[in-house]
Parts: sequence; C-alpha cells; structure tokens
Amino acid sequence: MPTAESSVLTSPALSTMRAAVYKGAGRVEVEAVPVPKIGPGEALIRVETCGICPTDLKKIAYDLLPAPRIFGHETAGVIEAVGRGVTKYVPGDRVIVFHHIPCGKCFYCARKLYAQCPVYKKVGVTAGYEPAGGGFAQYVRAMDWIVDRGIEKIPDTVSFDQACFVEPVNTCVKGIHQIEPQAEDVVAILGQGSIGLIFTMIVAGRKAHVIATDTMESRRKMALRFGAREACAPRDPAFEDSLKKMTNGRGADVVIIAASASGIVEQAVRCSRPGAKILLFAQTSHQERIEVSGADICVGERILFGSYSASVDLQKESANLVFSGELPVEELISHRYPLSQINEGIEQALHPGPESLKIVVHPQR
Repeated sequence: MPTAESSVLTSPALSTMRAAVYKGAGRVEVEAVPVPKIGPGEALIRVETCGICPTDLKKIAYDLLPAPRIFGHETAGVIEAVGRGVTKYVPGDRVIVFHHIPCGKCFYCARKLYAQCPVYKKVGVTAGYEPAGGGFAQYVRAMDWIVDRGIEKIPDTVSFDQACFVEPVNTCVKGIHQIEPQAEDVVAILGQGSIGLIFTMIVAGRKAHVIATDTMESRRKMALRFGAREACAPRDPAFEDSLKKMTNGRGADVVIIAASASGIVEQAVRCSRPGAKILLFAQTSHQERIEVSGADICVGERILFGSYSASVDLQKESANLVFSGELPVEELISHRYPLSQINEGIEQALHPGPESLKIVVHPQR
C-alpha cells in the first residue's frame, strides 16, 4: 500500500495547483505551480479559506520581500495527506494551521517572547518558493514542527470562514494578556478594522468600558454593536471630551492602537491618563516613526507595550473563542473572492470603502 508521502508525489490529480504568486513590485499573478511535496512528519493541507491580512498587504504593496512568494497565513482547510510518522492527523481532518511555531528551548522561548525565537521567525508553511504562508494557493505543506504543535482541529459545526480567524484572534488575545484590562477600566481602541473590532469584542467581554475610534461611520456602528459604549471619528473633539467625562477628566486607563496612521501613537499618549497602559499593535513598519514627550512617559509613568504575531501558549484559548461563537467573527467578513479574483480582494483591502472589512479568499473556487 503506498504511503501518504508517495501518494502525494504520484497522484496525477495533485501534480499541479493554482496559486497567487507574488512577482514583485506589487504584482500578484494566479498561475499553475507544482503541488508541494511532503516528507516524514509533514502534512499536505487543502486550503478552503484564507483571510487577507494587513501584514501580507504591506509585503505586497511595498515590495518588502524578494519575489517569487506565495503569501497567505490565516489558513483553514482539510488534511489531504500526511507523511510517514504523523499520527495526530489523518486525511479528511478539518484544521487551521499556524505558520509560525517557536522551538520552546531558546533564550527567548524561556521568557515567552516567542516571536523573537529564531525558529519562530522561520515560516513553516509553504505552497512553494521561499516559505511565506502559502494560503493563497490550493494546497500548502506544513513542515514537521508545525504539524507537531501548530495545527488545531476544526469542529464539524464550524465553517472554514469562521475558523480562519483563529490566528488573528490569537494575536489579539496575546496583546490583551499583556495589558490585562480590568472590569470598569476605560479602554480606548484606536481603529475599528477587523482587528480593532476583535479587540472591542474581547475587551467589552471583560466588562471594561470601550470607546472606539475609526474614520468610517460603518465601522463605528459595528463597534457599538460589538460592545463599545461610544464610537467617534478620531479627530472629532467629541472623542476626547467623552473620555474626560467617562474618567472624571483623567483619560483612558488603557489604549490599544489597532491602526497605523500618522500621529496615532501621539494621540494615544495624549488621551491616556498618567500610569496608563498603551499597546502598539499595528506599528509593524520600520518606516513608521513616532515622537512623544519623554516626560509624558517618564513623569507620567505610562507604560508602552509592543505586541506582535501569535503565541503558541494561546492556541487553545483563541481556538475556543472562535469555535464556540463567543466572538462572532464571521460577521466581520464583508467580501469573499475565488482565487482567480484575488487581485480584486487585495485592491479592496488596500483601499477599503464603507462596506469593506475582512476579505477572505476561497482557493478551491
């Protein structure tokens, strides 16, 4: 009987697949590429849904990594085949896959700074070329350390569209664990894209008082629906006036910066009280610069946190939040595109309108 590994190599039906290949200079082209070959300890996953993440958009729009690459890492699908020695999963299992998993042994892992681990920085999921997540393709290869610790099974009652949120929810839960907002805290969440709205859901669920900002009225309305007490345009004087009323003039206890815009970090400092916690979540580009008064941090005893990517320790927690429906994340999806129309999805994500929010790709369609 052929092994799972050999069946992947010889099956004519799996010799080629469609993938959205980044060609450099902002270009993405859908073309035929070989289906990845798996080895011992690895798995081949048929991608059903992959979310378009802002970090992938930055890499494409600003040509941050050498081409060719196949991006996409908010991946949900079905195990197609497993390599020799894999016993935790079998073909047909519905799964989500994390593309970064730390070694668990190094200096940074010992301090739970997993995103700084050298193994974590190695992408362990690929659809070909230099590993880059691969979810914008019909199949991905999960390497052995990912199969070992980076896959979660999806319950039969949960859609692939819902399941693809496990990775982005994990990144938000990680940030929340750093700042630990308390019940009755006043928390300003700056930006109400899909990530900002996930933060709003989680923080409101902790009985804190959320005041949200976004430039789009449609997103402000969603923030109110998901638990924010107030939602304002970021430059509307009503925002800081409301904060003062809610805090007896002190300012926000916690500020979460869930968008990247000029002056947004400075606004976070300005609208926070002395001793506040401020989480930088969206400031992922080396081109971004901030300038704040040293005294606002030192004399004001404010604490700045940075949070980046997912935590292996929070996989189960984030999966439970998504799979249980406690976070109604599927309501964040505004557009669904087949792989052939991924460029429309990328363009819409880069230039969102009032009706666009989370955009997902269905590679099998």
